[in-house]
Amino acid sequence: MKTISTRRRTSGALLGASALALTAFFSAPAHAAQDATCGVLAPGASATAQAAVDAACSQIGVWYSWGGGHAATPGASYGFYDGSDPDSLHDGERKGFDCSGLMRYAYYRATGKDLLNGTADDQFHSSQASARFSAGQGTAPLLPGDLMFWGSGHIHHVAMYLGGGQMVEAYESGTHIRVTSVRTGGDYAGAIRINGSGTPVPPPANGGTVFETWGTGVRTHRTPSVGSAVVDTFPGPTQVSVQCQQHAETVTAEGYTNDAWAKLADGSWVTNIYIKGPAWLPGIPDCGGSSTPPPSGGSKAFQTWGTGVRTHSEPNVNAGVVDYFAQPTTVNVVCQKHAQEVTAEGYTNDAWSKLTDGSWMTNIYIKGPAWLDGVATC
Repeated sequence: MKTISTRRRTSGALLGASALALTAFFSAPAHAAQDATCGVLAPGASATAQAAVDAACSQIGVWYSWGGGHAATPGASYGFYDGSDPDSLHDGERKGFDCSGLMRYAYYRATGKDLLNGTADDQFHSSQASARFSAGQGTAPLLPGDLMFWGSGHIHHVAMYLGGGQMVEAYESGTHIRVTSVRTGGDYAGAIRINGSGTPVPPPANGGTVFETWGTGVRTHRTPSVGSAVVDTFPGPTQVSVQCQQHAETVTAEGYTNDAWAKLADGSWVTNIYIKGPAWLPGIPDCGGSSTPPPSGGSKAFQTWGTGVRTHSEPNVNAGVVDYFAQPTTVNVVCQKHAQEVTAEGYTNDAWSKLTDGSWMTNIYIKGPAWLDGVATC
């Protein structure tokens, strides 16, 4: 059994002689000179949008890497296997961006603010959108810097419009960031224009903890039940002030099932499905209408870090994904074991933690030493 007493920081180079032999193939190329076809190709974009285009174009030739670009600070980072695509098997050795990671980085460089932290689906529902365009409108109303999206029900891809029928994108594993002709067929879902000032919408001034909703036509109710009277309807993503939450009616919507409801500052209720974050919101007290069972199996609570962290059905990144933590959250660890060695965020560790729902996550994303203190071996 191999024990790693502390996380060890790597220099970004692959470890071992066999890995060194592959460096020429898997290493991300140095940022190439900006492609002659990549840039602002039409007038009318804001200064912020033009700066975002320049930032995205500066990454032409860098690897697509699934999960890349979603480190604590926007920028190229090592990705990981997506669990299904053979071309993604080596994303853990490729420093680069996935599609949403590139957009996040571009607008971070343009504004100095992390406006687009999250998946392509999160970005499609972003509260930073100052304008939205349907798929049926095509590219006629678009300006350079607008974000184009694909997906039916759930958004799975995003690219940046350049003008002149061209876009820049991180397309898929095994490819490099590229300029290509726009695609408005298939499951093209429409586009958004990012707030040119880069100034976040102010939060509500009525107490509570601020969260962002997603989706369109989201209703709040008089009681935590979809059958109760409608109090308000949110036509698009907005900010809400959550006072407390409780377990109540189970709701299935948008491919998710959850029995948690959040009580807002105006006394109305909304299912947690439409609030960005884990199913049970971190740091929000129970309203007193439910009795959440304590952590089972002698588990111990820990804080995670990072964005887009996934848990798996087995202690292996190739195993099925069980849950997805868009932001840091609290997890209850039952036990830990040495299993598949993982390299991510500049750390290498073979320790995995089993959570109370039976899923597993690498200890790299749990705050603390590589082998967690006070947690039993599975």
